Order: sequence, then structure tokens, then C-alpha cells
Amino acid sequence: MIHTSLDSIAIAGATGLMSGCHASIWGMYKDALHEGFRYGAFARSIVTGAIVTIVIEVWLGLPLPEPHALVLLFGLGYAAERGIVEVWKTFIRREDQSKYFIPMQFSIRGAPVTSYGARLAAGVAYVAVVAGTLLVVQQLNDGASTIGHTGRAALGGMAVGVLLAIGGAWKDAPKEGFQIVKFFRSPVMTVIYACLLAQLITDHLLIAAAAIGYERATAETYKTFFFPSRPRGKFRGKPILCPDLLVTRRYFVPVYVCICASVIACAAAAL
Repeated sequence: MIHTSLDSIAIAGATGLMSGCHASIWGMYKDALHEGFRYGAFARSIVTGAIVTIVIEVWLGLPLPEPHALVLLFGLGYAAERGIVEVWKTFIRREDQSKYFIPMQFSIRGAPVTSYGARLAAGVAYVAVVAGTLLVVQQLNDGASTIGHTGRAALGGMAVGVLLAIGGAWKDAPKEGFQIVKFFRSPVMTVIYACLLAQLITDHLLIAAAAIGYERATAETYKTFFFPSRPRGKFRGKPILCPDLLVTRRYFVPVYVCICASVIACAAAAL
């Protein structure tokens, strides 16, 4: 573990608040119409994002506030927050699944697994697969490789992107059918982001992990704000219970745009 200053920890916390707020806004923008605005659910990603981003900074000791370090930390924090929240919702949380079209709990062929022990075991196996994939990606740091730095970054991005695609297909395909374009969207995006991050960073494990965060942020932004009238897959066919939020949710958009603009400006400065 590397010593970090209080200034770096404060900057990391602010970065985590931004990444968590970004995730909270797109999550609320469509979900709240069907289940209402819940303060705890909205704050969950913000708080989790801030905590995990501070932990990452304490662990890695990134040279904040250098632009390339901020770009990396935002992606890492986003990926960590998404991973923690999704594992909790999929394998640990107990919730009535009847309100969803696509179950949010771990399912087999679209049917939620009712055994809590089986879900926990599946969660452990899933985390092990993710950890194993990242350990394999870490081997790309071997300087003896004949593949160039950007090429190795692309391979790492492909590995984590395929993992995301398989997880998405496992959950969505039983209800929506297998969509080949949707399946390859994540690998293509993680490869692109990994290649871009490779211009700033040399560690392929960190590149791949940050690419996950940027893929999630980009995919959810596209689905949420380019198709605002299309419900998220999990609520397909479900009624809008809180139509008043169609207006209220718009007040969060300027904050969302500012976060996106800040990250883009930071990336431009880093490049």
C-alpha cells in the first residue's frame, strides 16, 4: 500500500462522488417512473462510489490531480462501484421479482433461483471468474511479449468485454432473445476504451478494469438518454406508476452533462 496525502484522498473522494452520481442519475432516470424515487437507492451508488474510489487511491497512490490519473481513477471507481452494486443486487439482495420483466436476481433460463444458498454460491463462483480473468489480463504486463503495448491493451479489453457480454446475455437473452449486435457491443467498446487508455497508462490490468467502467457509463448513457421513452429491459411492458417524475427527472440532466463534460475535458487534457 502506498502513502497518499489528504489532498489526494479528497480529490479521489470527489471523483468517486462524480462517478457514483453519474450512475445514480441514469439509474433513476428510467427506473423511478416504475418504482418511484427512492433516496436510499439514489444515494447508494454515490456513497459506494466515493468509498471505493478513495480505497483505490489509497491502494494505488495515483498522482492526483494529474489529468491521466483522474481519467484512470474515474474509470476504476465506476467499474468497482458497478461491480459491487450488481453483485449485491444479483446474488445477495432479497427482493420480489414480480415487478420486473427481466429478473434482477440470479436466474437460470429467466427463472429466478429461489435458494438463497445457491445464489450465494453462484455469486462466489462469479466473483472468482472475474478475479481469474483479471489475473490473466495482468499477465499482459509481461515485457517479454512480442505484442505491442496497445495490442496487449486491446486483448485485455476484449477479455473483460466478453465477460460483460456473457453476463448480460445470461440475464437478458431468456426474455429478450439473443441479440448478436447487443452481445458484441460490450467487447467492442471495452477494446476501444482500452486502446485509448493505453495512450495514458502502461498497466494493462488497470487499463482493462477502467475500460469496464467507461463501457458501463457509455452504454447506459446511450440507452437512457438517446431513447428516453423506451423503458429499460427489466421494466418492459410494466406500467408507469409515477408519471410526475417525467418532469422531475429532467432537473438531474444538467448535473449529468457536467460530469460527462468534465471527464471528456480531463481526457482531452491528458491526451
